[in-house]
Amino acid sequence: MSSTTPGGRGPGLAPAPGLLLVAAPTLLDPNFVDTVVLLLEADADGAVGVVLNRPTPVPVEEVLPAWGEVVAEPEVLFQGGPVSTDGALAVALLDDAAAVPGTGFRRVAGRFGLVDLDTPMDAVAGRLAALRIFAGYSGWGAGQLEDEIAEGAWYVVPSEGGDLCREDATDLWRDVLRRQPGELAWHATRPADPELN
Repeated sequence: MSSTTPGGRGPGLAPAPGLLLVAAPTLLDPNFVDTVVLLLEADADGAVGVVLNRPTPVPVEEVLPAWGEVVAEPEVLFQGGPVSTDGALAVALLDDAAAVPGTGFRRVAGRFGLVDLDTPMDAVAGRLAALRIFAGYSGWGAGQLEDEIAEGAWYVVPSEGGDLCREDATDLWRDVLRRQPGELAWHATRPADPELN
């Protein structure tokens, strides 16, 4: 199943776990302006992901003391999205895709997976290259994300392991667009106000 890239510029990727949603300049919802979302689930029932570039000022150690020392820098919670912001979701990157922890880890795609925060940290910590904890998540009902993509609100692009846990996520949106082929990379240079372009 393929979609069309915004502006009808040919086939794009269909949403799938492990891919990124990059907010198009036309997406003005304050929850998602200039965001990069890592998809964790995407099927006929809907989609779930976490925003990778919205750090909060709250140290992980304050809310989940056992995990404060193993999360990637900066050691703060990230705002995963507008849904269930009082809950925490831990997303990890395996050190080795073949060495999956026996308990407390559910593979999402490739080296990405979800860590059960009720699992003793020692059961998974040695096998993780990086870990990020998110307050809340982003969610779409059946067909909703596909409709938003068709309307040109999102670009669906491949992820890289380093996208999950960049120490400074400020330029993640531009950097992800810059590495895309063709016209999509041009959007990385747009001014903050598209009317000035």
